Amino acid sequence: MAWLVVLSLGYVRRRLERRRKAALIPQLLQSLSRPIFLLVLSQGLLLALSSLSYLAPWRSYLGKAAIAFAIALVTYGLAGGGRLLLGWYLRRAKVRQSLARLVQRFTILLVYVIGLLVLLDHLGVSIGPMIAGLGIGGLAIALALQPTLSNFFAGTQIVFDHMVRVGDYIELDGGATGYVVDVGWRSTRVRTTFNNLMVIPNSRLVDSIVTNYHSPDMELAVIVESGVSYSSDLAQVEDVALAVAREIIQELPEAIKTREPWFGYDEFGDSNINFWIWLYAKDRIGSFRMKSELIKRLHARFAQEGITINYPVRLLTYDDSEGKRRPLPPDARDVG
Repeated sequence: MAWLVVLSLGYVRRRLERRRKAALIPQLLQSLSRPIFLLVLSQGLLLALSSLSYLAPWRSYLGKAAIAFAIALVTYGLAGGGRLLLGWYLRRAKVRQSLARLVQRFTILLVYVIGLLVLLDHLGVSIGPMIAGLGIGGLAIALALQPTLSNFFAGTQIVFDHMVRVGDYIELDGGATGYVVDVGWRSTRVRTTFNNLMVIPNSRLVDSIVTNYHSPDMELAVIVESGVSYSSDLAQVEDVALAVAREIIQELPEAIKTREPWFGYDEFGDSNINFWIWLYAKDRIGSFRMKSELIKRLHARFAQEGITINYPVRLLTYDDSEGKRRPLPPDARDVG
């Protein structure tokens, strides 16, 4: 029966290997074939021994041995299969290789510890004191390694929640920006815009407000705010601003070609009627160039069309000898 099971699993595995999309299942079958073979073989051997008449006094021990072998081999199979499944998931999640290996080893160790405790309990060994000792020892270790464990679990949260990934452009609540170059089990490394390496403990990163400019996608709005004098033709201002924005969309490769610009007046300001204009860039870096180019071209086009952007102006008045309030002469006005 053991050889029959192995041959059947091998046949199914070879059939699945011919399909490129079914890469995980053949590996699972190959990993489980050995523990299944040993399980069937050991159970058959112990069953055969228990059927012998001169071993009748030992049948209870043979039954315990059969269950003990089953527990050990099931634990062995679960550890191997779990390692493959966890490795496949971590690769799909694009987890750093060193962090993935650490998570796999920790998971396999946990499976073996649980299997050992179940085996000892079956053999009649009291595991209560052992569990209590493990709990006390684990508490002491956790207290000693609290910062390290905090960073480790924060790193797993970053990876599994897809908070940031390698290559993402992020901005922290303190104002620091840069590209994520590595997400480790203790810290995350970010290359800043000044080409410096910023090392952030994972626990600090999880507790920070992070703006990820690559999530959910890299498309980014570019907003420029300005104002024109009260004597301006507002319809002309809107037409000119939209024409300049459309030129930038057509000419700059950083712009999203399929999105139309938006224009709107915002408020009556102290010296100008304020407005905003809204474009879309492909990414954060492209938004800097688009904003700079939009400001430069708007300034030049407004000057060409005779549209004025006022400086902040204050008009001062004074009391003359007759007690009347009069404005200061133009050369005495405070402009600036």
